[in-house]
Formats: sequence, C-alpha cells, structure tokens
Amino acid sequence: MKKEREYDKKYSVALVGATGLVGQTFLRVLEELRFPVKELKLFASEKSKGKKILAFGRDYTLKNITDDSVEKTDIAFFSTDAETSGKITPIFLNAGALVIDNSSFHRTNPKIPLIVPEVNLNAYNGERIIANPNCSTIQAVLPLSALSEYGILSVNYTTYQAVSGSGKNGISDLKRTLNGKNGEYYPYNISKNCIPKIGGNGGFYGYTEEEVKMINETKKILGLKDLPVSATCVRVPVENCHAVSVRAELEKEFDIDKIIQELSDTEGVEVLDDLDHDIFPVQELADGNDIVFVGRIRRDLSAKNGLLFYTVADNLRKGAATNAVQIALGLIKANKI
Repeated sequence: MKKEREYDKKYSVALVGATGLVGQTFLRVLEELRFPVKELKLFASEKSKGKKILAFGRDYTLKNITDDSVEKTDIAFFSTDAETSGKITPIFLNAGALVIDNSSFHRTNPKIPLIVPEVNLNAYNGERIIANPNCSTIQAVLPLSALSEYGILSVNYTTYQAVSGSGKNGISDLKRTLNGKNGEYYPYNISKNCIPKIGGNGGFYGYTEEEVKMINETKKILGLKDLPVSATCVRVPVENCHAVSVRAELEKEFDIDKIIQELSDTEGVEVLDDLDHDIFPVQELADGNDIVFVGRIRRDLSAKNGLLFYTVADNLRKGAATNAVQIALGLIKANKI
C-alpha cells in the first residue's frame, strides 16, 4: 500500500468506538497511512473502560466519554451508532475538535458536508462537523462522479452487502449458521439466504433505512438534489466487502470505450473488465484494499443512454474508515485544518 508523506504538523486525534470492527479498521488505516498523530485518545463503551489496545507500537488505555474525560482534541473520528454520535458531538466540539462522523446522524443536515474526498472535498465549508457517507454510497458515487460531463438523469442501485456491515454480530451469525447452528441476529439463516432488508422501515414508499440513505446521500454528494434515485439493498452470505450494481441513465450520448477510459482515469477507481477472461470485481480482490473496483461496464439496452456497471469495495476500509481518514488528510494537505 502506498504510504502517505510526512507532515509538518501533528495532531491530537481521538477515536470513538475503538473496539468495534470499523474502529479497529480505523486504527490500522491511521497506522498504514502514517497519519500525523501527536497524541492518540481512544474511547469505547463503559464495559471496555480501562482495557488496553495496541496501536502505533504502544498500548493505549480505553476511556469512557464524559465531559471531563475529553480534553483538547484537534480531530475526532466517530465510529458509533447515530444516537451515540448525536449525544457526544457537543462534547468533542467543546474540546475544539473537528468531528468526522461515520454514523448517519449528521448526513442529512444541509449545513454539514457529506464527503467522498475524490469527489467533493471542496464541499468542506469550515464546519467543525463532517459526515462520512454510507459504505455502499461511497463506492457507487465515486465512479458515478466520472460521468458528470454526460449529465446524469437517473440512478438505480442493487446492492450485495457483506455481513461485516452489521458489525461483529453479522460475522458471528454467518459463522454460526455455516456451522449448522441457528442464527441469532438476522431474521433468516444468512448462510443460506440473501436477505432483501437492511435497516428498518425507511418510512418512504416501502424503502428500507439503508435504501433511503443511498438515495439521499447520492443526491447530496453529487450536488443533484432533484436526481431520481432508487435502491434495493440486500444482505448476502459474504463476510466482507460490498458489491453494488449501478444503472445510470445519461443525458448525452456516449462511447462505451471512452466511458471505460474515463473510469480508469478516476482517482480511487480501478477498472477490471474483461468478460472473456473472467476479469471483473469480486470480494476477494477488494478485501483489505482501499480501491473501488469497477467492471461489467456496458450499455443498458432498456434506455437510450443507459449505462450499467458493477462495483466492489471493502466496506470497512473505503466504505468507512479509509474514507474518513482520507477526508482529514485531504484537508490537512489543503491547509484547512
């Protein structure tokens, strides 16, 4: 993996939710990208208080969040549920932190930027809160952003989302059912079924919460508030890495070879597209990687200027931790923090 350069300034960094799957991934990514950490503060739930975690070659003691436990901080990464993020945001703002939140709590707030750094880092407006998008949204809008010159008229998604998107409970349920035991987390045996429900009822024409996230976040990130977007989100019996099938209807005519070249030239994207030689994105290729892999690029024969493509990405890395860390690094490089 390419290492980031050394930085002139170092930062006091807090990570909230350090013991979860995404939290542990945050620590690996911070190390691998050589994030300029001056001081690292790790927070977790009350049950983990006092435990130690190894990072950057030393042990760190986990803290529980109180007004007194959060001292002056430059950057705080949140890897928590939405409710917790809402409660703790004021505490870290009072400590002087720039908050980069991986939960959904801040994503729909029009004042708070929702950023995929390769797409819209310039959306940062000086706010001290930045929302990290949904994992499936990130890997879909990154290649979609390469199509902006053609005018995007509509987007439809079908996702194939790994159980790691449900955290440790999801992985445990897959392993449990693969060993012939009854599941305890999903409503059906995840080792034998694809489950077309992620999240609860989104309260929106029969869409689930996950589907509503993808709809709203796509519009916000691409700056197309009236863009028609639909989604069907499916949990599949794969441990890690999400796949998204994307259908986009474009305003202008296009040459498919040029589209493939433009996707190949997009930062953060790698095209794998040779059907004759079985070269296309799969989860094993994406696992542990920070690239969004794109393939099966072809015309949609049901629409005049329709385009189909398929993406795969590591949902714990580019879909969560890596994207958040890249946001911070991008702002550091731009001298905005």
